[in-house]
Amino acid sequence: MPGMPGTPPAPSPGGAAAAAREPDPYASLMDNYTHFSTLHSGEIRQGRVLKVSGEEVIVDIGYKCEGLAPLEQFRDPWGRVRVEPNDVIDVMVEHAAEVDGYVRLSHEKAKRLRMWDRLEKAFLEKATLMAQVVERVKGGLEVDIGGVKAFLPGSQTDMRPTHNLEVWKDQEIPVRIIKLNRKRGNVVVSRRVAMEEEIHDRRRHTMEGLSEGAVVQGVVKNLTDYGAFIDLGGVDGLLHVTDISHGRVNHPSEVLHVGDPVTVKVLKFDKDRERVSLGIKQLHPDPWETVSERYPANTRAFGRVMNVTDYGAFVELEPGVEGLIHVSEMTWSKRTKHPSKIVKSGDQVEVVVLELHPKERRISLGLKQLEPNPWSTLSGRYSIGSVVEGRVRNLTEFGAFVEIEDGIDGLVHISDISWTKHVKHPSEALKKGQKVQAVILRIDAENRRLSLGIKQLQPDAWETFFQTHKVGDHARGRVTRRAGFGIFVEVAEGVEGLCHNSEIPAEEGFEPPADGQEGNFKIIKLNPAEKKIGLSLRGVLEDEERTRLEQYSQLAATAGSTIEEALSYKEREEK
Repeated sequence: MPGMPGTPPAPSPGGAAAAAREPDPYASLMDNYTHFSTLHSGEIRQGRVLKVSGEEVIVDIGYKCEGLAPLEQFRDPWGRVRVEPNDVIDVMVEHAAEVDGYVRLSHEKAKRLRMWDRLEKAFLEKATLMAQVVERVKGGLEVDIGGVKAFLPGSQTDMRPTHNLEVWKDQEIPVRIIKLNRKRGNVVVSRRVAMEEEIHDRRRHTMEGLSEGAVVQGVVKNLTDYGAFIDLGGVDGLLHVTDISHGRVNHPSEVLHVGDPVTVKVLKFDKDRERVSLGIKQLHPDPWETVSERYPANTRAFGRVMNVTDYGAFVELEPGVEGLIHVSEMTWSKRTKHPSKIVKSGDQVEVVVLELHPKERRISLGLKQLEPNPWSTLSGRYSIGSVVEGRVRNLTEFGAFVEIEDGIDGLVHISDISWTKHVKHPSEALKKGQKVQAVILRIDAENRRLSLGIKQLQPDAWETFFQTHKVGDHARGRVTRRAGFGIFVEVAEGVEGLCHNSEIPAEEGFEPPADGQEGNFKIIKLNPAEKKIGLSLRGVLEDEERTRLEQYSQLAATAGSTIEEALSYKEREEK
């Protein structure tokens, strides 16, 4: 009942609501304890660094007391501290029980456990991680992935076998986990698999961006005799040696080196076969398109001899523009010389443009045109009848060619070698390389012909004989040869006459001179035009008989006797 002792007073109006609004003095105290969760040894938590003090780091881990982690776990390889207040870090509870008001924590163990989680995830997802090469070990390399040691087999270090694994030490490399055993703490990684995946991704990306005519960037990967392979980003393209430059390139190494960055143009692209043909010269204008403007016919130009062949020399007038000096255009001399005797590779030469064919990419050049044609001034330097000296350069069946000066060869016809000797081949009288004198007989500068004579250096023996002899004269001669119709007799050096059989007495007891023997002959015919001389033995005998009769007639007249008496007397005396 109201008012009774021990009965609580009735609440006043609004008292219940007012009591509800009043703060519970125990509520805030309970809150200070209920937000802490239970700690367990080995548990990993995320905490905030409160203070770096001495050799420890104080961390708030959301528990009723802070935790302590060794400062040594926050130093880098060079001993520098890599943690500051307010940094959020992972820690593992080593001992849940408080020691001196703190919980013992390990940042290193938490980091390692987190890393194992990361490694397992990367292994399942086939993700690529970065690893630090620690040292060379048996069979491969030891690497560090966020504090976890892993083994990299030597066969997995590169796309190609690597014999010197020491070169990888201290390098940071991308790897792919190929084996993982968390319980045993074993991790095996492969750089090659990571590279293959990277190359595959790059290749796919590159292939999507390639098209004929596109200009792309690349790196020289390899050089061969026929060209260079360019890495376009996982895709190799061939830059043929002929597409490197408009100029002559004998080997790609003359202008390119492995590792060089290059800009190239895609000439052909076969996506199915993944073949790419590249070019550099196609990025620049073709010099042959405007070559006629720079090198019209008859102009002089300078160039460098690039190559010497049996038939001439190629001269580079500018990169991409080469012309040929044919061997026939190197010198005015008809004497054939090998081009290497006149020019050599690398020589700087002046040339004359003879012909231009831009469509065929051909230019004909000349060297001899830089000097006047010696034939054009030949008549001013030599006259018919003048004596010249030269060297025998060539022998043919019809004569010998004699070079009287560079570019000027004259022909000594076989008939002009000797007045007297019957020369069947020039080699009977002349030798190649022999120095000889000759007389200029004819000059035909227009047709580049010069006629020379050697026999003209001496008087004509035939002409001399015809001038000093007449029909009826007696001449002493030596029998040189016999024929069926008579005998040939040398009546002067190089001059032969014929004594026909009809002019040889057939009387018994008469013997004509034998071969090589000399005898007296009567000249019965002279033909200067045909150089023919007719001889007679019969005529000599008749002249001798006539002379005897004349002598006997004179003898008889002196003695007053008849000729018959004189002859009889003479015959008795001779007997």
